Amino acid sequence: VGRQVGIYLDGAPLTTPVVKVPITDGRAIISGSMGVKEAKQLAISLNAGALPVGMTVVKETNIGATLGKESISASVRAGLVGLLAVAAFMIIVYRRLGILADIALVIYGLITMAIYKLFPITLTLPGVAGFLLSIGMATDANILIFERLKEELARGLPLRAAVELGFGRAWDSIKDANVTTLLCQEL
Repeated sequence: VGRQVGIYLDGAPLTTPVVKVPITDGRAIISGSMGVKEAKQLAISLNAGALPVGMTVVKETNIGATLGKESISASVRAGLVGLLAVAAFMIIVYRRLGILADIALVIYGLITMAIYKLFPITLTLPGVAGFLLSIGMATDANILIFERLKEELARGLPLRAAVELGFGRAWDSIKDANVTTLLCQEL
């Protein structure tokens, strides 16, 4: 504290501020007799690293495609673990309806994978994320329908009427969720 610190570039001083408070967290405030324009230029140079020097390539490394494949493989594994957890949840909470929902999701997954194989679609990390999102949205729709169905059955309605009302009342929420997701993908 009270001493000057020199900031040099190519042996020439950029600035030599006086330390007024201890620098404990790696951050400092530079003050002095420079004008506003010079202070702004110095701040830009120090913060952005845009110093007026040429760059020399010291080392260049190419990263192979295996890194991307490893990321996709790890994402697929994580997605499968998540899907198994969701399937177990559906069976535990909704019993027979959960089993039916899980069967429907497996069929959906198989159809989607068949489409990926039938057409030359490259499976990318965003593609895996989108596929997992679609399964999550389908599960959400099932949960909304099942909860509405339980409410209608609790009111004493026969199964057929409860199913019709459950689907009808869940439809607005399902539609809203899908429209919101569609709008978000545009961002």
